[in-house]
Amino acid sequence: MHSRTRKFLTVLTAAAVALSLGGCSRKVLNYQLAECIGTLDKYENNEPVETPKMKAEREQRESEEALESARTKTLEDAAALALEYRYEEAISLLQNSEELKEDGRATEAAAEYQSALDSMYEYDGDIGHLSFTNLVVDTERAFDGDEYSPVYRQNMITLAEFEAILNELYKSGYILIDIHSLAEEEEGGSDILMTAKNPVIPQGRKPLIISVDDLNYSSVRNGDGVATKLTLDSDGEVAAVYTDAEGHDLLGAYDVVPALEQFIEEHPDFSFRGARGIISLSGAGGALGYQVGDGETEGFENNEQMVSDIARKLTEDGWTFASAGYSYQEMGNMNYDTLKEDITKWQASVGRLIGSCDTLIYPYGSEVNYETEKAVFLTGQGFRYLIGLWAGGDHLEVNDTYLRQTRRVVTGYVFENYPNNFDTYFLTSVVKDSARS
Repeated sequence: MHSRTRKFLTVLTAAAVALSLGGCSRKVLNYQLAECIGTLDKYENNEPVETPKMKAEREQRESEEALESARTKTLEDAAALALEYRYEEAISLLQNSEELKEDGRATEAAAEYQSALDSMYEYDGDIGHLSFTNLVVDTERAFDGDEYSPVYRQNMITLAEFEAILNELYKSGYILIDIHSLAEEEEGGSDILMTAKNPVIPQGRKPLIISVDDLNYSSVRNGDGVATKLTLDSDGEVAAVYTDAEGHDLLGAYDVVPALEQFIEEHPDFSFRGARGIISLSGAGGALGYQVGDGETEGFENNEQMVSDIARKLTEDGWTFASAGYSYQEMGNMNYDTLKEDITKWQASVGRLIGSCDTLIYPYGSEVNYETEKAVFLTGQGFRYLIGLWAGGDHLEVNDTYLRQTRRVVTGYVFENYPNNFDTYFLTSVVKDSARS
C-alpha cells in the first residue's frame, strides 16, 4: 500500500475514534486531515473538501478578481497611450471597454484625456532638426591620438554627450515628431500635391526632428571604443554591437538608435505619437554595419537579410529611412546623368532592403538646384522630403511637390569651433564631455 494512502487511512481512523470518544475538536481534526491530503489552508476552516458554498464563493471571488484585473489592464493601456499623446486612442479604448462600463475611473480618465486633447495647439514657429553621426562610448580608446582619433573627436560626439543633449531637450519641452506630419499629401493627377501643415501638439511642448547621418559604420574601427554595427538581440530588439576594452562583444544602447530608444522607454512623453528619428543610408560603405551588393554582384545574401530584418523592426518602432545616394557625394555638384546613376544604384542596393522611401538627406548638405531637371528627377523617384544643411538656423518650406528642410549637424568639430550654434536647443558648455578638454 502506498505510504500516503496508508497515512491518510491512519489519520482517518484516528479521527473517527477521536470523534466517537469526544476527545478532539473538529478544528484539530480538519487540520490533521488537510495536512495529510495536501489541502492545508486551501479551504475554509481546513475542511477536507470544498463544499458547494465554498465553491460558489471561490468562483465569485475569482470572477471579481479577473474582472478587476481586466479593468486595471485597460486603464493602464489607456494611460500608456496618453503618455504618447494618443488621446483619441486612449479615450476610444476606455469607452469601448465592456469591463469598464459605469466605472468611475474610466469616466474620470477619459475626461482627463479629452481635456488634454482639447488643449493641444497649432505650432507655427521654427522646427529644428538635429543630425547626429556615430557615438563614441570609450573616450580613452577613441581619443588616444592615433590616425583614427581626429575622425572620432571631430566627426562624432560621445554617448555621454548625446544622453546629456536628450536630457536638456526633454527638460526644455521638446518632443520628437514625424517629418511627414509637416505636410498634407493629396493625389493630383499623376503627381502628389503637397501643402504645408503646422503640427498640432500639446501645450508646453515644442516639435523637433532628429536624424542619423549615413549610418554605415565604415569610418569606425573595431576596438576603438565605438559601436561597429546594429543587430537584433535575443528579444528581437535593435541593439548596437560594441567591443569593450577587454575584447568582449556587448549588445546594448551604445549608439544613437538604441540610446534614443532607451531614453524614450524611460520618457515616453518625449515621443509624439510614436515618432522616432530619420536614418539616412548610402550604399558604397554598406548599411547599418553590413556590406551589401550594388545590384549587380552577389554573395551578400546574409548581410542583406540582416539589414532587411533590422530595417523592418526599426520601421515598426517608428523610425523613417532616408536615402543619402549610393556614393555619398555632393549631389549639387553632380550632373544629371551622374545623379540618376547614383540614385538608381542606391535603389538597387539599399533601397530594395528598407522598403518604400520618400526622404532624402543630402550628403554634406549639397542640395540640387530646384529649378533644374535634377530636382524633377528626385521628386519623380518619390523623394518628397528633402533635407539639406544650415549650421546656424532652421529653415522649412513646402512646395507643390516637395518639402525642404535644413538640419544642424551635431559633431565635436562644431562643439569646439562653433559652440553657440545650438544655444536654441542646449548649451554646449553643459553637455560637453570633459574628455574633450
